[in-house]
Amino acid sequence: MRIKFSLQHIAAERTFLPPCLLSMVAFLLFMTVAAAPTMAEVFVDQVGRKVEIPAPPQRIVSLMPSITEIVFELGAGSRIKGVTLYSNEPQAAAQLPKIGSYVHPDLEKIISLKPDLCLAVRDGNPKYIADKITELGIPVYTIDPRNLAEIMESVMLLGKVLGTEKKARDIVGQIQTKINAASERVAHATDRPRVFFQIDASPIISAGSNTFIDQLITQAGGINLAAGPTAYPRYSWEDVLLMQPEVVIIASMAGGYSEEQLKAAWRRWPEVPAVRNNRLYVVNADLFDRPTARLADGLELLVNIFYP
Repeated sequence: MRIKFSLQHIAAERTFLPPCLLSMVAFLLFMTVAAAPTMAEVFVDQVGRKVEIPAPPQRIVSLMPSITEIVFELGAGSRIKGVTLYSNEPQAAAQLPKIGSYVHPDLEKIISLKPDLCLAVRDGNPKYIADKITELGIPVYTIDPRNLAEIMESVMLLGKVLGTEKKARDIVGQIQTKINAASERVAHATDRPRVFFQIDASPIISAGSNTFIDQLITQAGGINLAAGPTAYPRYSWEDVLLMQPEVVIIASMAGGYSEEQLKAAWRRWPEVPAVRNNRLYVVNADLFDRPTARLADGLELLVNIFYP
């Protein structure tokens, strides 16, 4: 039952109420407002922690650009009140207040935004930062996506926390459709191209095993020439020449160079099969290094490059 009067209304009408009844009504009104509990629900995050969160949260601070992107995809971007540096997708996210980097967030800034929830990523945000925020009485919900399957799980978990489960299911369905289409293309392929993925240009940096890039190359039917225990190994041009890649993928703006400059650096080496056969491709880096639904777009792009 909704109370449709206020203390001011009662005061205005006090001549019609006995003093004892007026006091009782005022007391009951105060107790109704003061005792109204904040609705909360306990959720288990992707690292197994139980987190009590307002249902649904209305003031969110995102501690990673990838989380910011996912929350906007889920249709809850208007609830984000603060983001980390480099949160540039979608464009609206770039206009939000910044709380520092994902490694060194400004705790005072976070507190000033009065969040009822902070969203973190295990492989990115230092644990001690999440612990400090929790100690301040702000719930921290953590996701831990390490491959496309776990990205889909992250989307579903965040959809449940934010109360946008239908949108989460739609996003996951789109990802799965792209994965299935890629798998079908690769299943009919007769060869596996030798691939070098250049993340940075000076020094030359690629992606080793157990990275998103390595997983996407393999899932798209390629052989990652940088596979190995080092996550992001460095190479000289001599190393690259010995690898003889058949396809070269270059992250956009690697090292701050233009697309033409990046390709020109490779064209100095016509003995490389990828150069000789004009298989140098500059791609949007955000499709490969952020654990969001757009990784499925990166997978789709690689399949089209490997098997045109």
